[in-house]
Amino acid sequence: MLYSHTVMGSRYYIETFGCQMNERDSETIRGLLEGLHYAPADSAQDADLIIFNTCAVREKPQQKVFSRLGNLRAVKQQRPDVLIVVCGCMAQIIPQQIVQRAPFVDIIVGPRNLGELPHLIMERVGHQSPDGPLVRTDATVTIPEGLPASRPRGVSAYVNVTYGCNNFCAYCVVPYARGPEVSRKMDDILNEVRRIVAQGYVEVTLLGQNVNSYGHDLDDGHDFADLLEAVDAVEGIQRIRFTTSHPKDCSEKLLAAIRDLPKVCEHLHLPLQSGDDEVLRRMRRGYTFAHYKHLVTTARQYVPDIAFTTDLIVGFPGETEEQFSRTLDACREIGFDQAFMFKYNDRPGTAAAEMPDKVPEQVKQSRLERLVALQNEISRQKNEALVGEIFEVLVEGPDPKAAGHVRGRTRHNKLMIFPGEGQWQGKLVEVRAEKAFLWGFKGRRV
Repeated sequence: MLYSHTVMGSRYYIETFGCQMNERDSETIRGLLEGLHYAPADSAQDADLIIFNTCAVREKPQQKVFSRLGNLRAVKQQRPDVLIVVCGCMAQIIPQQIVQRAPFVDIIVGPRNLGELPHLIMERVGHQSPDGPLVRTDATVTIPEGLPASRPRGVSAYVNVTYGCNNFCAYCVVPYARGPEVSRKMDDILNEVRRIVAQGYVEVTLLGQNVNSYGHDLDDGHDFADLLEAVDAVEGIQRIRFTTSHPKDCSEKLLAAIRDLPKVCEHLHLPLQSGDDEVLRRMRRGYTFAHYKHLVTTARQYVPDIAFTTDLIVGFPGETEEQFSRTLDACREIGFDQAFMFKYNDRPGTAAAEMPDKVPEQVKQSRLERLVALQNEISRQKNEALVGEIFEVLVEGPDPKAAGHVRGRTRHNKLMIFPGEGQWQGKLVEVRAEKAFLWGFKGRRV
């Protein structure tokens, strides 16, 4: 690269907040930086370039980023040549707020503009400017194919199949942060899958804000089920996962693919958000609970042992105690294997932020605690009912907390810890579940 000699010997540090999409973006960032001959540092204090890859979906990770930036103020004063970069959804949604609260930041880059990061770094290296940070936040550009990726060692890799989102749920900033939905061409996806196989990965997780709508903007007639079939045919891949599915676009063709394709795991993450139809309507989710329940029933007809996980929000504006109770009832009725549960909080620019009848914080907290307690009991009971069953487990590596043990995941995405050796990493083994926990199982190889 033209400017690589100017940073030879420099080190970078990346801190990632948020979802799997951000984790995948950080892999691209690492690849770009290593193309500039940056090497990884163990901590921010040891780095010449510090990058925060941020999340704006909820308030808590956003406040954590501002706290971390505050800690870097003294670092910047002591070492003015240190470059500080903010990437990700916060960079896209609130760049001016970042400038106001952390004026020492050098570069602000949205998710769609990561391809410009090397140029921006080289523009800023050695050229401190009093005019504020370099900012690139165009959410309408197309992310170029072929950007490098530096993935962590392991058995599983992420591959994007779509970028952006067109749903505009009332509470969600993702369409504003990541721009309109764009599907990658199938050949580009398959080529990336083949590359990760060549690098030693045996499991792929296909990523999109709504994978079910994959292909709607392409002219080749392929949908997400067709993509799964094509990835299933790639030699060397042993398992296929995907996230996230939207209930309004979940088709029977997709359910048949989960049933029929041997490498596709029997696990469906299907965000419900609320069990009440009026709340769902105001959330702009595009389905009713009856529709959601029908999907679950149909999926279990196609794949009787399929595992369901979900997302749930409590305290959406105007949510009554009766409406919240329907979410509790929905959890009892569906029997989710696991749920990610959150309190609603206003996100800037969303429709829900302008809605009246905000639920008091103490009420939201109480509802969240009750929901978590219920779902934890459901998850524990479902796992206890599976004690004695034999599961296919993909071994990820040694367990960090139990000497002489390894860990891996079942096809249903449940953690299994069992006695074993490190050379099993990347292998599929059969393990009998002997003891159930909220998080999964302890077992023994058959």
